[in-house]
Amino acid sequence: MGQSQKRYQALHHQFLASARCVAMGHEIDPQNKIGCMIAGNVTYPHTCNPADVLAAQRTQREHNFYCGDVQVRGAYPAWAPALWEREGVRIEVSPEDAATLKAGTVDFYSFSYYMSSTATADPALAEAGNIFGSAGNEYLKKSDWGWAIDPEGLRYYLEEVYDRYQVPLMIVENGLGAVDVPDEGGRIHDTYRIEYLRSHIEQMEQAIADGVDLMGYTMWGCIDLVSASTGEMKKRYGFIYVDKDNDGEGTLERSRKDSFYWYKKVIASNGADLS
Repeated sequence: MGQSQKRYQALHHQFLASARCVAMGHEIDPQNKIGCMIAGNVTYPHTCNPADVLAAQRTQREHNFYCGDVQVRGAYPAWAPALWEREGVRIEVSPEDAATLKAGTVDFYSFSYYMSSTATADPALAEAGNIFGSAGNEYLKKSDWGWAIDPEGLRYYLEEVYDRYQVPLMIVENGLGAVDVPDEGGRIHDTYRIEYLRSHIEQMEQAIADGVDLMGYTMWGCIDLVSASTGEMKKRYGFIYVDKDNDGEGTLERSRKDSFYWYKKVIASNGADLS
């Protein structure tokens, strides 16, 4: 069995397990609200070349809507068989499977968002950095690890996904991986992280004003830990600093960064005070 077959077959089993858990949760208590978890990513065409537009559409479908359609709508999208054929896989969806997926749709759509990317029909333009692959975007700044910083992309994603599914949305991960260097007094003045979070929250407000039902937001993450994407302690996301480096050296002493106090204020004001 090839890797693509294993991946899509395993994902099919995950969809079935999710649907059964959702149905069970609703049976236990009809008031339960259960969501999914999608690694959200906006994909723009690298140029207005129709081939790039189609490449972006395909990437957006495969990275975001493939899982979302099954878990929110309760069925594979119409283009799924064409995707399977391109990947050389065969997925059997029995009538029992179809009924299970339809009976176990989620109540809300939760997702992570860190960056956007671009897609192109020209493989020579692909660049490293973004975990989804990208042809680069000259209009956006990048993080220390080459991830495109795109607050407006979050607004675009929120409005696009809400328009597609019409269920409440929740952002469960959003943050900036950066190199944090303590000053002589041991303080971390991470104004870059504050600006990242502020600009994304401002775009959330715009999406809400445009009619998006956004039920919640949690940034990633509260405390520095080993980055899942690179396996580094150096790539820090938290608003609490942990004294430990990539080699495992350090005291594990914890201290509050400037972003800790800023985010505390944001929470207390329910997002009204972003200064």
